[in-house]
Amino acid sequence: MTETRQPNSHNQRLITIIEIAKVLVTEQHPQSMLPQLMSRLIAALEVADAGLLLLYDAGENRLKVGAAYGHDATALARLRLAPGEWMSGQVFQTGQAELYPTPEAAVQAMASLSAPNRDIFAQATVGVDHPMSAICIPLSTSQAKVGVLVLENLRQPGSFTQEDLTFLEYVADLIGLAIENARLREALHAVQAQEETNRLKAELVSILAHEMRTPLTSIKGYSTALLMEDASFPPETQREFLQFIDVECDTLQDLIHNLLESTIIDTGLMKLEIQPVLLPRLVKQVTDYMARYNQSHHILTDFPRDFPIVEADPDRIVQVLRNLLDNAIKYSPSGGLVVVRGEVHRGEVVISVADEGIGIAPEDLNRLFEKFFRAKSSLGRHVIGSGLGLPIARKIVESHGGRIWAESQLNQGTTLYFTLPICSPDQETAAQE
Repeated sequence: MTETRQPNSHNQRLITIIEIAKVLVTEQHPQSMLPQLMSRLIAALEVADAGLLLLYDAGENRLKVGAAYGHDATALARLRLAPGEWMSGQVFQTGQAELYPTPEAAVQAMASLSAPNRDIFAQATVGVDHPMSAICIPLSTSQAKVGVLVLENLRQPGSFTQEDLTFLEYVADLIGLAIENARLREALHAVQAQEETNRLKAELVSILAHEMRTPLTSIKGYSTALLMEDASFPPETQREFLQFIDVECDTLQDLIHNLLESTIIDTGLMKLEIQPVLLPRLVKQVTDYMARYNQSHHILTDFPRDFPIVEADPDRIVQVLRNLLDNAIKYSPSGGLVVVRGEVHRGEVVISVADEGIGIAPEDLNRLFEKFFRAKSSLGRHVIGSGLGLPIARKIVESHGGRIWAESQLNQGTTLYFTLPICSPDQETAAQE
């Protein structure tokens, strides 16, 4: 004879509401909120052993598992239930809560399952052919149907009662409202993200227009002067004009290159060709190149003789070094000293680029690697740049598994650091050979 269970006590129902309220207050995202709602609900309800929380996908016109408890959640994630299919599909279609008090009622509800979904249930509920009793409640708001809540008892028939059904309908209203609020928050965040993207695009266009104006004006001025038919310049003056044009063309090229690189990184298209790299040799090549075009600055390198080989993409590390050196030169007084130093720490190397420049205010230091941010210059002149060099360097270093940061004091210079992993002994031997 089936044992009749006493209705849930007032205390148990109160505990259930409190546990649900805790989740609603602390969790904002559906991915973390729904599993917690399900586990807290089943833990608070003595009669419930397992359950599913299914969400309606209007695009596919299917119910998908948002959270599962007591069964294999990985297998259940493949479920795609049509309206009218299984107990959840029937309840979703009718909008009326249903009680399945016996194993026979649960089996009858499973008769409408499609063959693929039946196989998924068999994989997810190994050892449990069907629940002893179940309760199924629609989740909805004033705007639309949201999904379905299914709770199962795996121990004895008649476990769920009509009183449970009435109480859980109130709980379902809370859950439906929470899901809808979470979706509205996600929609709001998407709109805000799009607005921020549009703002950054407008800001980028404004920055590029401003930054390109200066070199373009110089190029136009010097080239126009050279083309004047009624004016003649000595060879040394002509060469000086051409050098100015060459430098300004490099400035434009750097601006455009950084913009393209930033776009490649943002779209996830950056690829790394990792290989063993002799970093001192690479640094020497970069510093020699930078020194040729910045003869007023002294660039020194300092590496131990037994500096280890690192694992990196050499082209990308050249890009990082050039961006850091370019930043050091821009914000250093003419003739300043820039030192590139390498040190070895456990499992990684630390590369630093130190200058004797104007330094960075403490409030600007944390924003140094943000897109388009540039610390204010006290050099009495505008410093040309897109504000993308250091953010690009950060993305490259982090994609190598390294870190990048800055230390600075006003009027005492700035040091930029980044780390790279060291090769394993086998890789280092092969590289040296």
